[in-house]
Amino acid sequence: MNAPTADRMPALFLSHGAPPLVDDERWVGQLERLAADLPRPRQILVVSAHWEAAPLTIGATDSRVPLTYDFWGFPDRYYRTTYPSPGAPDLADRVAGLMPSGEQVHRDAERRLDHGAYVPLTIMYPDADIPVLQMSMPTLDPACLMRLGERLTELRDEGVLIIGSGFTTHGLPFLDDPSPGATPPQWSVDFDEWTRERFAAGDVDGLLDFAHRAPGMPYAHPRTEHFAPLFVTLGAATRADAVPEQPIDGFWMGLAKRSIVTA
Repeated sequence: MNAPTADRMPALFLSHGAPPLVDDERWVGQLERLAADLPRPRQILVVSAHWEAAPLTIGATDSRVPLTYDFWGFPDRYYRTTYPSPGAPDLADRVAGLMPSGEQVHRDAERRLDHGAYVPLTIMYPDADIPVLQMSMPTLDPACLMRLGERLTELRDEGVLIIGSGFTTHGLPFLDDPSPGATPPQWSVDFDEWTRERFAAGDVDGLLDFAHRAPGMPYAHPRTEHFAPLFVTLGAATRADAVPEQPIDGFWMGLAKRSIVTA
């Protein structure tokens, strides 16, 4: 993997999966290699598909606040996962300060990392020794989320790793076989291939209009919250139309795990 220019951290879009994805050896290996190839972050800022709140809301900065176990029906061991990463109050202040004058920013001292944030981080940085902050998606509008990402870009020069955490396809209601090794349905394959091609072409306009242009819709995303974090990542990129690396691909439960690293 190519290192980012100078000391600037990259920005990532990760397909994070449900908690059992930590049992998928291929995904774990891919994510471990990705983390090993990155510069070590000073802090991490995560935007997850699992937190929509307007106006923009910044999560807890106290590491004693419990994780947000925002899933149901899984074995108990997934609810015993901990990730006691340090809080990042200074990063919370920086994020708030980067928003336009007069734009409301809320703080939620009771909401800490959800599984879209901590599940991949338990693999990437298992020592939980890097301060992590999560903020909400105030909208699902791709263009608005890109503008939000643009406001965050300078954080990358301060050692902050920006992660948009979602899933390249997330058509759970349309899965006939939800087993981890299931053959992916055609709508998932088609959407994933279209996305791969759009990334390879640096086609931001196409990605922004994915709901109308991408094959496999609306099955790939009956709601678009799992693709939406991508646009924060693209906005935070040095150039949104630059061709990103695609270090993670493949499928789990028939859903596309494609993930990118932007310079």
